[in-house]
Amino acid sequence: MNMLKPIKTITLANGLQIKLKEIHTAPLISSWIWYRVGSRDEIPGRTGISHWVEHLQFKGTARFPADELEKAISRTGGVWNAFTYLDWTTFFETMPADKIDLAMELEADRMINSTYDPEEVESERTVVISERQGRENSPGFRLGEAVKSAAFRVHSYHHEIIGDLADLKSIQRDDLFQHYQTYYSPNNAVITMAGDFDKDDMLKRIKDLYEHIPANDEPPRVNRPEPPQRGEHRLKVEGPGETILGDVVYHTPPASDPDFFPLLILDSILSGPQGLNMFGGGGISNKTSRLYLKMVEKEEVVVNIHGGLPATIDPFLYSLNFIVHPSSTPDAAIKVLDEEIQRLQDTPPRQEEILRAAKQTRALFAYGGESITNQAFWLGFSEMFASYEWVTDYLENLEAVTPEDVQRAAQTYLIPQNRLVGFYYPQNKGNNKQ
Repeated sequence: MNMLKPIKTITLANGLQIKLKEIHTAPLISSWIWYRVGSRDEIPGRTGISHWVEHLQFKGTARFPADELEKAISRTGGVWNAFTYLDWTTFFETMPADKIDLAMELEADRMINSTYDPEEVESERTVVISERQGRENSPGFRLGEAVKSAAFRVHSYHHEIIGDLADLKSIQRDDLFQHYQTYYSPNNAVITMAGDFDKDDMLKRIKDLYEHIPANDEPPRVNRPEPPQRGEHRLKVEGPGETILGDVVYHTPPASDPDFFPLLILDSILSGPQGLNMFGGGGISNKTSRLYLKMVEKEEVVVNIHGGLPATIDPFLYSLNFIVHPSSTPDAAIKVLDEEIQRLQDTPPRQEEILRAAKQTRALFAYGGESITNQAFWLGFSEMFASYEWVTDYLENLEAVTPEDVQRAAQTYLIPQNRLVGFYYPQNKGNNKQ
């Protein structure tokens, strides 16, 4: 599989990390630049600032005005976008190989020359506030935010990436510009590229664009480890809607922890396989998973159920999200959920289940790995919380998981005193259903 092809890795004198992978299957190049800054690096009063800065990076520089840049990339048939996450912010362009120089020049220029025009700041304030308010219309967002803020009393994973409305209203232009100057520097960045190029030629071009940019001081980090939870927390959210939603989360270790892989297999067995690819790699049904078979098909206590185990720097959450069946109740759903978890804690899964879970997770990994864009994504994504070896060893680590590993993970992490249980109740119906 292309994912395991050798890569060229180098760190420039200014601290910029570069990872290059030649893939000559199509005349395309995907170029990413990753900054080690996300909502994890924000403090109260500044929540949402990383995401807002990402938006402002599309407002152009003196050399690359925003409207001209959009047209130039569109004319080549290329695509570009950006994402802000808990631990990182990334920008990418996937373009015809002979046009990639435009993207490279743009990224080098906006690393240091973005202007943060006050009018653009205010215009974008309206945009991010509107985005926040739009999400608040979703019962799932409301419930998820309440659960996460209760799960993290100390750690900065407490707040949503979009930020709190109070902060979006009060953050000023100088706050945003300072955040940009602090974190957008070569020694806090990783460039990853995959596609149709010669590694040595590409490295020379990157050096030409970035070597002259000076390193900044090491950026500050918010270091507030979350203390262990001392008992089960339950919460209730009310609002408009038609259905009762459930969100059950368990504190879990970071992606760099060896237990992350047994937990991936556990998730695949309980709620169905998940892929970590940014683009594509989906399409495998979760209808053979234990929780779907028991909670949806047999007992009919929920309409659907899905799990999630994000890869993060610090300990985060394994989540199980579901819609309570109209003829059932939240208590009935939790009862059946707990029975299935108890079954996994009491008896290791069959080896056939482990093999099927590993095969499905491996398939998702492989499907995404065929994409040049995803190959460049993985090069940088894994560096944000571990290293590229995490990717190259991914399949081997999955296949090494034993039934006893999964049982131990269930016994260790999926316990009531380590979880939060949240339900969203529509105000116009179902409030009396407990």
